[in-house]
Amino acid sequence: MDLFDLTGKNAVVIGGAGGIGEALARGLVEAGAGVAIASRNEESLKRAQKDIQEKTGKSVRYYIVDASDESSVVALVSVTVKDMGRVDILVNALGLNKKFPAEDFNMDVFNQMLKINVTGVMMACKHFGRHMIKNGYGKIINLSSVRGKIATKGAGNAAYCSTKGAVDMMTRQLASEFGPHGITVNAIGPTITETPMMTEIIKQRGGDEYRKAQAQGLPMRKMAVPEDCIGSVIFLAAPASDFVTGNIVYPDGGLTCVG
Repeated sequence: MDLFDLTGKNAVVIGGAGGIGEALARGLVEAGAGVAIASRNEESLKRAQKDIQEKTGKSVRYYIVDASDESSVVALVSVTVKDMGRVDILVNALGLNKKFPAEDFNMDVFNQMLKINVTGVMMACKHFGRHMIKNGYGKIINLSSVRGKIATKGAGNAAYCSTKGAVDMMTRQLASEFGPHGITVNAIGPTITETPMMTEIIKQRGGDEYRKAQAQGLPMRKMAVPEDCIGSVIFLAAPASDFVTGNIVYPDGGLTCVG
């Protein structure tokens, strides 16, 4: 048995048009899985679909979903199961990050981040989990962050850190509840990653000098890119991790060991 072969498995990546989400979807395709990506923005989905096709030679399905709306999540489960036959792997790569100093944090934004980063993940786990329970098998992988474990030194991340800490604990609790049904639930916790969206921000902050500064804080001495997350997700999606559940894996260049 090939412990990392996903041939015959179907995966849904919510947030699959984002920088990390698209990389994870591509990695799942390359490992042999049938893949569907989902998000709110159809243009982004079309672009990601085209990019994955060009890089892998294989096609992926795409679906529009509002992960903060439970009826939309239910509809996504229904249509993906109808079109793919069954869903074996769920990757929750959705997320929102807006920054304010804690003493001035806009509470509407705080609640918006809770709704997307925590409630949205829970709704996807709930409804895809129900489908997986019927099948007696499933792999759920949530996108957390090193900020679920360690705080930032500067201001601005009270909401982000709180939501990722919640995702970590949700992952452990769902692993406990879903384990008897043959479902594993794990998460990955990357560090700050140079996604396409981040590239423009990095330019504004000094380009290569900013990258070097970020790299100096990591034992691996390099800034993360989305591809650094792929291996962890393939492991957690594959038979190699069938006895691994309730864990947070950190593709973080060693930040959590020194942070």
